[in-house]
Amino acid sequence: MIIPPFSLAVKFRFHGRPLPKTGAFVLAPNHYSEIDPLVIGVASWKLKRLPRFLAKASLFKVPVVGWFLRTSGQIPVERAGSRSHAALRAAEELAENGRMVVVYPEGSLTRDPDLWPMRGKTGAVRIALEGDIPVIPVAHWGTQELMPRYGKKIHPFPRKTIDVIVGDPVDLSAYRGLPLDPSVLTAATNDVMNAIAGLVGELRGEEPPAERWDPVVHGQKETGRLEDGAP
Repeated sequence: MIIPPFSLAVKFRFHGRPLPKTGAFVLAPNHYSEIDPLVIGVASWKLKRLPRFLAKASLFKVPVVGWFLRTSGQIPVERAGSRSHAALRAAEELAENGRMVVVYPEGSLTRDPDLWPMRGKTGAVRIALEGDIPVIPVAHWGTQELMPRYGKKIHPFPRKTIDVIVGDPVDLSAYRGLPLDPSVLTAATNDVMNAIAGLVGELRGEEPPAERWDPVVHGQKETGRLEDGAP
């Protein structure tokens, strides 16, 4: 079991509201370290919900993180294409069965130089709006001390403190019942990303940027890009 050894390396401090004890919802975290799924997985377990992830396939090759994802039955997402859409459908089925599904709306590690959440993709809100279930934003800070962005090694000692804050469900009522065209999905995704960025700002004691980092606008090449918000 990963929890006891992980607890030797990490101390969690929880803020905000508890996770719902029952029922389906999409949990939407920020993403800036390869070890994020392990951090969010352990945090969710400590908050009394069993996590199920829609996770980028390459994460399954990361030491420790990959083992955790494979052994806990998570859903690998390939590059854009039929397998990507099959993964989304698998996540939808989990939601239909009352499970919590973790989806990283950014799709990959943020490219923002200061680790703020970047532009989101639409997978999380698509699952939520199609299934008529909530999106609950969550943010963590301190994970970069355990494994830096793009880092290949975990630094367990000295023991790290990671703050986790759970926000209120994002109000998506304005979008429910509308055709899920790109404009609707983009607007709803922006609302989710603003909520996540606000939570990150609370943990950091800073005001988040007024605009999300956009790799296209900033002339950055998105490597490992996936469709529909899959990480």
